[in-house]
Amino acid sequence: MSVAQILSAKGRTVHTAMASDKLEAVAKTLADKRIGSVVITDGKGGIAGILSERDIVRAVARNGAGALELPASSAMTSDVRTCAPSDSEAELMAVMTAHRIRHLPVIEGGRLAGMISIGDVVKFRIEAIEREAEDMKSYIATAG
Repeated sequence: MSVAQILSAKGRTVHTAMASDKLEAVAKTLADKRIGSVVITDGKGGIAGILSERDIVRAVARNGAGALELPASSAMTSDVRTCAPSDSEAELMAVMTAHRIRHLPVIEGGRLAGMISIGDVVKFRIEAIEREAEDMKSYIATAG
């Protein structure tokens, strides 16, 4: 399964924030949207970073509750790993495992085109395995 196939099923919505947004506002977005990360964009629509729930927790652990008044740029990861629509599920799993990340922004034609989470990859992998099992059961039932 490719990134394009996953996006066609789940949608291409990507929640973003600005580097100057306070961590409190980003945390509210994460909670309200029930998502694990947002892409931090620069003023030109490019990717400046990514900010996850874990990043916010680490900022609070370092700085106390006052961390929520800090800008997103203070806690975001600026070295963002991305993927392309043509990337395979195996490639996604390899990148996520090697870099210990759970979210990959999708870049298509130089622009942000979606977001893939580890949950998306697992969901679609389980569905593929279930389809394969059903196909085998059908084959065995008709072959016997």
